[in-house]
Amino acid sequence: MTVDLSLQDPRTRLVEAAIRLLARSGPSEVKARSVATEAQLSTMGVYTYFGGVPELLQAVADDGFRQQASVFGRLALTDDPMADLCAMALACHDFARRNPHLYDLMFGLSIHGRYSPSRGDAEPILSGQSPSFRAAYTFLLQGCARLVTAKCVRNVDPDLMALQLWSALHGFIMLDLGGHFAHMANPVVEVLVPMCVNLVVGMGAKRDKAEASGAAAGALWSSAQNNKIVQLRNK
Repeated sequence: MTVDLSLQDPRTRLVEAAIRLLARSGPSEVKARSVATEAQLSTMGVYTYFGGVPELLQAVADDGFRQQASVFGRLALTDDPMADLCAMALACHDFARRNPHLYDLMFGLSIHGRYSPSRGDAEPILSGQSPSFRAAYTFLLQGCARLVTAKCVRNVDPDLMALQLWSALHGFIMLDLGGHFAHMANPVVEVLVPMCVNLVVGMGAKRDKAEASGAAAGALWSSAQNNKIVQLRNK
């Protein structure tokens, strides 16, 4: 179905145009003129509605975090908080694989300087304080809190646990997007899931239970994907 761009507000048109350019051509093509052309607007629109390309990119990153939060929100909660948390890691990895340039923008994995706002009064993309970032991160934080409440792990501060899991997960994703696991048949099964298991075991979880939860996480994620496909078909 073709979308009538004239029915969208200019800010939305510019953000979506930038996301399409990122996906199609990478960050080198995200310029005021190319984004405006893609959005079928004048170049001045970038400056009128955002102030410049850095601020537009902040809006694009925010949209990416909103998409990520939506992905997390589609994961059904079960009575196994370890499996739920591992399923979230799988969902995050899948999102990054499907949107590598957008993910790179969101987290500044390898091109931080390319996306850093040049104006002193602009909010840095990597501040981790934007509402859209917090909305996505809250899912992880709540998942860690469930681990503690259910006594799956020691009485660890959920904030510190979330930071450790977040760091390990995005380290894996960064390496995977960089092609460092290309020689492996299935890095998710061979690296990501065992990493999640080892992290919670290090925090006091029983290994056999953690490994069973890791195995169950794949089924949870597959179920979420299947439900998404059904919803799209029913539209």
